[in-house]
Amino acid sequence: MRRKQPKIATDPVAFEAFYRRHVDAVTSFLARRVDDPHDVADLVAEVFMAVLDSAHTYRPELGSEIAWLYGVARKTISAERRRRYKQYQLADREGGRRPLDSDDVARLVERIDAEREARQAIEAMSELPEGERAVLELVVMDQLTVTEAALALGIRQSAAKVRLHRARRTLRNLPFVMNGVPG
Repeated sequence: MRRKQPKIATDPVAFEAFYRRHVDAVTSFLARRVDDPHDVADLVAEVFMAVLDSAHTYRPELGSEIAWLYGVARKTISAERRRRYKQYQLADREGGRRPLDSDDVARLVERIDAEREARQAIEAMSELPEGERAVLELVVMDQLTVTEAALALGIRQSAAKVRLHRARRTLRNLPFVMNGVPG
């Protein structure tokens, strides 16, 4: 039996409500990982365009909308990084971007500054294997539950728990790893 298409994929009003409900969280998620306001603005737009294309993959019984959105955002960042790596020698730093007005830049710079410590923490985690780092970022930095992190990463909850435990064990001396996050 084919699943019914979610309303956000077919109803502009439902999509706008979904966008307004989650745009700040997605922007913060991206600002924790990217330090250029133009890139953050572009990636936010790409995430919500990807949502339209992949709305049929969201399964509410597996977790929250935000966990699913963070999974879409992670894939969007990865795709963008791969694209940039491939075109690094050819790309003009300013080419292909929509111009941001000074208010847009100021808001994004403010958001990026607010997420500076989170980016430093993510950098400290860079030595972890990708799977462990991804779960740790989603649980500690983005404050998802282990179940939601598993959904965002497309893995089983038990695998997410093991990866989180390993990451915490490796980084146990860093205060941001253990503060206020249930094990």
